Amino acid sequence: MRRLGFLFLVSTLAIAMEAEAQRAPVGPSTRSFVRFDTAVLALTNARVIDGTGAAPRENHTVVIRDGRIASMGPTASTAVPAGALTVDMAGKTLMPGLVMVHEHLYYPVGAGTYANLTESFSRLYLAGGVTSMRTGGNMNGFAELLVAKAIARGEKPGPFIDATAPYLEGPGMGFNQVVALRDTSDAKALVSYWAAQGATSFKAYMNISRDELRVAAREAHARGLKITGHLCSVTYREAADAGIDDLEHGFFAMNDFVPNKKPDICVGRGGAATASMAQLDPNSADVQALFRYLIEKKVAVTSTLTIFETFTPGRPLPAGLDVLLPQLREEYERRHAATARNTQSPYLKAFAKGMAFERAFVKAGGTLIVGTDPTGGGGLVPGFSNQRALELLVEAGFSPLEAIRIGTLNGATYLGRGALTGSLEVGKLADLVVINGNPAVTIGDVRKVEWVFRQGVGYDPAAMIQSVRGKAGLW
Repeated sequence: MRRLGFLFLVSTLAIAMEAEAQRAPVGPSTRSFVRFDTAVLALTNARVIDGTGAAPRENHTVVIRDGRIASMGPTASTAVPAGALTVDMAGKTLMPGLVMVHEHLYYPVGAGTYANLTESFSRLYLAGGVTSMRTGGNMNGFAELLVAKAIARGEKPGPFIDATAPYLEGPGMGFNQVVALRDTSDAKALVSYWAAQGATSFKAYMNISRDELRVAAREAHARGLKITGHLCSVTYREAADAGIDDLEHGFFAMNDFVPNKKPDICVGRGGAATASMAQLDPNSADVQALFRYLIEKKVAVTSTLTIFETFTPGRPLPAGLDVLLPQLREEYERRHAATARNTQSPYLKAFAKGMAFERAFVKAGGTLIVGTDPTGGGGLVPGFSNQRALELLVEAGFSPLEAIRIGTLNGATYLGRGALTGSLEVGKLADLVVINGNPAVTIGDVRKVEWVFRQGVGYDPAAMIQSVRGKAGLW
């Protein structure tokens, strides 16, 4: 009976995946943001970055039919179907839509309180070129599960959303919107309940115990779902043993080398972990052994350099602050100014070291994926911050093409959607971004988004941004 139940759950997920792969209709509330909606579209004379890490291909044509890439090749030898709408892309780059895996549909608006911004944030993600995303934690229960379904039905503009359940967290943080686990039975029950409600991912948080994490991972895996974690009480090696699939925040949250670390106890809410990492050599024998263990256990690591940049003195103001509610923008600008004055900040050393750890992990053979985590003290605006995430990967030492792959195909593969999206290949969903520039040479050109296509429907990013300008923070 258990085996039949497992097969039913897996087949249900497969059916849901196939349904998402079909071209969604464009609903009335989405129509005002759409610029291209035709059965057959030919984008000609483009530079193509396919997301696999391969060199760009010049003067290519991509033909889209019914939401998928029907053909792709040199313009001189690629036939444009009769009746197709043809758009000349000379001087522009086509690249896969971003697949970001530590995103949020909430934002800090007060002490311990996070506002549910599903409407404005989903538009901003899509406007920034994000066509698929995983939410890395849920403060608002059903809201993001429901908006994910509404987007899939074409009722709202936004990316595909792998919707995470509310946090799996033990006592200690004191968040107003997070229920603390009491024991392993709570962990099992929470996973079971939210999976039944439609959550497709889970996230462990800082005060979870090893046993609770192990039970939660087992329950998620029994349903064909994955679990990630921003950890503090549990070390990375312990999490790998417990069955975790992904570790958030690069190696900034790594407690494995914190002196006198006690089992199941969070030390300094992550501060001790960051300080410890800043003293370590990513090429040392002990760190390399941890890398090998994570790789052996098939544990991915999520880079979130954008959030740590906001903690680091001397870094620029984030882009896109003008879309925020004025009070939120002003609050963040005050925080940024205070950070700039902090000459004792541990991030003056830790930020560069965190970059070096991510680069060394990939060099060792590890799987790096990327997200932005628009929480912390605020300031990170969806879409804008996703573009910044790629710039920071390049600053960390990755080539532009490597950074693009981390932000596209790596994320799609981790989410189990690599056969659908994440790269520009015949047969895959037409999830792509039109860039007015060449990010293979200048990664900052990813900010020059002209159009975003999701399932072959072309959206106007400027219109989506304008629709929420000065209002993100209200809804």
